[in-house]
Amino acid sequence: MSRTVDVDFTFQRPVTVSSVVESLSRSGWSPVEPLGVSYAREDDDGDLEWESTAPDSCNQVIIDLDSPQNQGRVVGISIYSQESETGGLLLFFADRTQVSFSPSINRRKLPVAEEMTDLPWYLERMLPELYASGLLGYQAQDVAD
Repeated sequence: MSRTVDVDFTFQRPVTVSSVVESLSRSGWSPVEPLGVSYAREDDDGDLEWESTAPDSCNQVIIDLDSPQNQGRVVGISIYSQESETGGLLLFFADRTQVSFSPSINRRKLPVAEEMTDLPWYLERMLPELYASGLLGYQAQDVAD
Protein backbone atom coordinates (compact mmCIF):
# COMPACT_ATOMS: atom_id res chain seq x y z
CA MET A 1 0.00 0.00 0.00
CA SER A 2 1.32 3.45 -0.86
CA ARG A 3 0.75 6.70 0.98
CA THR A 4 0.29 10.32 0.00
CA VAL A 5 2.09 12.59 2.42
CA ASP A 6 2.40 16.33 2.01
CA VAL A 7 1.93 19.70 3.62
CA ASP A 8 0.39 22.42 1.46
CA PHE A 9 1.26 25.97 2.52
CA THR A 10 -0.70 29.05 1.48
CA PHE A 11 0.94 32.48 1.59
CA GLN A 12 -0.59 35.99 1.68
CA ARG A 13 1.30 37.05 -1.44
CA PRO A 14 3.54 35.30 -3.97
CA VAL A 15 6.82 34.00 -2.56
CA THR A 16 10.09 33.18 -4.25
CA VAL A 17 12.19 30.06 -3.96
CA SER A 18 14.89 32.28 -2.53
CA SER A 19 12.70 33.74 0.21
CA VAL A 20 11.29 30.37 1.33
CA VAL A 21 14.70 28.67 1.31
CA GLU A 22 16.17 31.59 3.25
CA SER A 23 13.34 31.43 5.82
CA LEU A 24 13.71 27.69 6.29
CA SER A 25 17.50 27.99 6.56
CA ARG A 26 16.98 29.85 9.84
CA SER A 27 15.65 26.62 11.32
CA GLY A 28 18.34 24.35 9.88
CA TRP A 29 17.03 23.44 6.42
CA SER A 30 19.23 23.62 3.32
CA PRO A 31 18.83 22.86 -0.39
CA VAL A 32 22.02 20.82 -0.13
CA GLU A 33 21.11 17.17 0.50
CA PRO A 34 23.10 13.93 0.23
CA LEU A 35 22.81 13.88 -3.59
CA GLY A 36 23.82 17.54 -3.98
CA VAL A 37 21.07 19.98 -4.95
CA SER A 38 17.98 18.46 -6.55
CA TYR A 39 15.60 20.76 -8.39
CA ALA A 40 12.89 20.71 -11.03
CA ARG A 41 11.29 22.92 -13.63
CA GLU A 42 8.03 22.36 -15.43
CA ASP A 43 8.63 21.74 -19.13
CA ASP A 44 6.39 22.86 -22.01
CA ASP A 45 4.34 19.65 -21.68
CA GLY A 46 3.59 20.32 -18.00
CA ASP A 47 5.92 17.62 -16.71
CA LEU A 48 8.45 18.22 -13.96
CA GLU A 49 12.00 17.49 -15.02
CA TRP A 50 14.15 16.72 -11.94
CA GLU A 51 17.91 17.25 -12.03
CA SER A 52 20.76 17.19 -9.51
CA THR A 53 23.87 19.30 -9.40
CA ALA A 54 26.86 19.94 -7.16
CA PRO A 55 26.36 21.82 -3.86
CA ASP A 56 28.46 24.76 -5.08
CA SER A 57 25.79 25.44 -7.74
CA CYS A 58 23.06 25.99 -5.13
CA ASN A 59 22.83 29.79 -5.45
CA GLN A 60 22.70 29.62 -9.24
CA VAL A 61 19.92 26.99 -9.11
CA ILE A 62 17.82 29.23 -6.86
CA ILE A 63 18.40 32.25 -9.11
CA ASP A 64 17.35 30.16 -12.12
CA LEU A 65 14.19 28.84 -10.42
CA ASP A 66 13.18 32.42 -9.55
CA SER A 67 14.00 33.78 -13.03
CA PRO A 68 11.31 35.35 -15.25
CA GLN A 69 11.46 32.35 -17.61
CA ASN A 70 10.08 30.17 -14.79
CA GLN A 71 7.31 32.53 -13.69
CA GLY A 72 3.93 30.90 -14.21
CA ARG A 73 5.52 27.43 -14.10
CA VAL A 74 5.83 24.89 -11.33
CA VAL A 75 9.35 24.59 -9.92
CA GLY A 76 10.78 22.50 -7.11
CA ILE A 77 13.83 22.14 -4.91
CA SER A 78 14.89 19.67 -2.25
CA ILE A 79 15.45 20.76 1.33
CA TYR A 80 17.37 18.84 3.93
CA SER A 81 18.19 19.05 7.62
CA GLN A 82 21.77 17.88 8.03
CA GLU A 83 21.35 17.67 11.81
CA SER A 84 18.25 15.46 11.59
CA GLU A 85 19.25 13.67 8.37
CA THR A 86 15.81 14.12 6.85
CA GLY A 87 14.23 16.25 4.17
CA GLY A 88 11.95 16.37 1.20
CA LEU A 89 10.78 18.29 -1.81
CA LEU A 90 9.31 21.78 -2.00
CA LEU A 91 7.07 22.45 -5.00
CA PHE A 92 6.20 26.05 -5.87
CA PHE A 93 3.01 26.27 -7.89
CA ALA A 94 2.54 28.70 -10.77
CA ASP A 95 0.93 31.49 -8.75
CA ARG A 96 3.68 31.22 -6.07
CA THR A 97 1.16 31.60 -3.22
CA GLN A 98 0.93 27.82 -2.93
CA VAL A 99 3.93 25.72 -1.89
CA SER A 100 3.82 22.01 -1.13
CA PHE A 101 6.30 19.98 0.93
CA SER A 102 6.64 16.20 0.61
CA PRO A 103 8.89 14.48 3.15
CA SER A 104 10.80 12.05 0.95
CA ILE A 105 14.39 11.93 2.23
CA ASN A 106 14.70 9.61 5.24
CA ARG A 107 11.07 10.33 6.13
CA ARG A 108 10.49 10.57 9.89
CA LYS A 109 7.97 7.98 11.07
CA LEU A 110 5.51 8.12 13.93
CA PRO A 111 6.74 5.83 16.74
CA VAL A 112 3.23 4.45 17.35
CA ALA A 113 2.43 3.85 13.66
CA GLU A 114 5.59 3.52 11.59
CA GLU A 115 3.74 3.49 8.27
CA MET A 116 2.66 7.08 9.01
CA THR A 117 4.81 10.21 8.82
CA ASP A 118 5.59 12.32 11.88
CA LEU A 119 4.09 15.43 10.33
CA PRO A 120 4.07 17.35 13.65
CA TRP A 121 7.89 17.03 13.71
CA TYR A 122 8.17 18.69 10.28
CA LEU A 123 5.59 21.36 11.10
CA GLU A 124 7.36 22.35 14.33
CA ARG A 125 10.53 22.96 12.33
CA MET A 126 8.95 24.78 9.40
CA LEU A 127 5.94 26.79 10.54
CA PRO A 128 7.61 29.44 12.75
CA GLU A 129 9.85 30.74 9.96
CA LEU A 130 7.23 30.40 7.24
CA TYR A 131 4.64 32.18 9.39
CA ALA A 132 7.05 35.09 9.80
CA SER A 133 7.24 35.15 5.97
CA GLY A 134 3.52 35.65 5.42
CA LEU A 135 2.07 32.15 5.79
CA LEU A 136 -1.75 32.24 5.91
CA GLY A 137 -2.31 28.57 6.62
CA TYR A 138 -1.47 24.98 5.82
CA GLN A 139 -3.09 21.65 5.18
CA ALA A 140 -1.24 18.45 6.09
CA GLN A 141 -2.17 14.95 5.03
CA ASP A 142 -0.91 11.42 5.37
CA VAL A 143 -3.36 9.07 3.72
CA ALA A 144 -3.22 5.54 2.38
CA ASP A 145 -3.83 5.30 -1.38
